[in-house]
Amino acid sequence: MNGPAPASVTGRLPAPVRFVLGLGILTGFAALGTALVTVLRLPFPGSVVGMGLLWAALSLGVVRLHWIEGAADGLLATLGLLFVPATVGVIEYLSAGAAWALWLLVMLAGLLLGAGVAGLLAARLVRE
Repeated sequence: MNGPAPASVTGRLPAPVRFVLGLGILTGFAALGTALVTVLRLPFPGSVVGMGLLWAALSLGVVRLHWIEGAADGLLATLGLLFVPATVGVIEYLSAGAAWALWLLVMLAGLLLGAGVAGLLAARLVRE
């Protein structure tokens, strides 16, 4: 984390205030994306549209990275905990026997394919 720009007004705010401000901005973009999807009846998840809007706002300089950096880092730090219930659920059903083996392989293949495509897309975006 590079830290906030010290010359800015937000850079002089206490860290908890910057966190709440960043969380509010992130939540606002997610809500805006959900509202747009609902109003325009788009076939996309609202959170994905909101993150696209956030990316555009960051690219255009409307939103500064140091405004949301602390909140984004905090959310990413806890992201692994969100996978615990899904992992426990999968482990619980492993004892169901061979009937679930095919479905587990299909889920694993989908996970690997999705992760691979996301990795390739991220690598391509980083190069540009």
